[in-house]
Amino acid sequence: MSTVTQAYTARVASGDLTIDPAQWAVLPALDALVARLSEPAPAPAKNGWLSRLMRSEKTEPVVAKGLYLWGGVGRGKSMLMDLVMDAAPTTAKRRVHFHEFMQEIQAGLERMRKKGVADAVAPVAGEVADQCRLLCFDEMQITDIADAMIVGRLFQVLFERGVVIVTTSNRVPEELYKNGLNRQLFLPFISMIRQNMDVVELISEQDHRQNRLEGGQVWFSPADGEAKMALDHIWSELTHGAATTPLAIPVLGREVVLPDHVGRIARAGFWDLCGRPLGPADYIAIAEAVDVLFIDGVPRLTMSNFNEAKRFVTLIDALYEAKVKLYASAADDPDRLYAEGEGSFEFERTASRLHEMRDADWGKAG
Repeated sequence: MSTVTQAYTARVASGDLTIDPAQWAVLPALDALVARLSEPAPAPAKNGWLSRLMRSEKTEPVVAKGLYLWGGVGRGKSMLMDLVMDAAPTTAKRRVHFHEFMQEIQAGLERMRKKGVADAVAPVAGEVADQCRLLCFDEMQITDIADAMIVGRLFQVLFERGVVIVTTSNRVPEELYKNGLNRQLFLPFISMIRQNMDVVELISEQDHRQNRLEGGQVWFSPADGEAKMALDHIWSELTHGAATTPLAIPVLGREVVLPDHVGRIARAGFWDLCGRPLGPADYIAIAEAVDVLFIDGVPRLTMSNFNEAKRFVTLIDALYEAKVKLYASAADDPDRLYAEGEGSFEFERTASRLHEMRDADWGKAG
């Protein structure tokens, strides 16, 4: 049986990778996970009275622990998960982006509810367990209350069925669904993660994604087809081409929705962000929810869109204070974006901040 360490070493020897001490430090935990997968899977639990009596008279089979690997953006978590998938000694394995998986689950729940099934989560989770011994999630992040209210029951059934779950995340478990509605109902799920998964932090100073784009352009003008193609390319690089979903951010009992996100990387148009009556609390919440933000189509700012311009200033202030990495397409360079009219003088500070945010080193630390 090959190990993750052997696969990592082979990629270093081939020149595909350079050893990152932080990545090297977590390899033993990944090897231990792969070794656990070589043990026979426990039989599915039966709920009849005779089965319960028999289980009470003998030792329960030990369900192999999963792994929760967390750390900053671009630290190599997805690459390490690829190595786990390749080394895992089972064909019953699947890797999927967490938000894509939850969309599938929600569709399955709707199907079961139409059939009148009371506990719809159990059969849907059972279908997953029938197909997978190893289930790998990329970028676990829970922002949607619908997902937050079912994920505990979902994982409970998967764990009971012996599914080994591996997930990456930018957040420690205790930070999941932070400040979400009815979060107290979500807290038992965090305990479940701690009980059934080894929580391992990838502590690295290197942002490998950003290194691939080092010195690259982040502000594209004019906001034409070429600019869109350039942003699309960077988006694909940073998200590994994962499927996108809307990002619903709770703010003061309501939600601000951005059209596209993958993990803590989000994308929206200028008018999505500044063309509606959002205020400082909304923009601060957005800045806290993402590490990277793409903004498409910033127009030239004049008196005709004065309110939108004010909101854009407030947005940039929030992104600046939170050290959010910004990629944008715009009608012109920051210095010429708001050249004259009321508010143009005040915009000089915003233009200065935008120039600072274009620096290659700008962005949230991992």
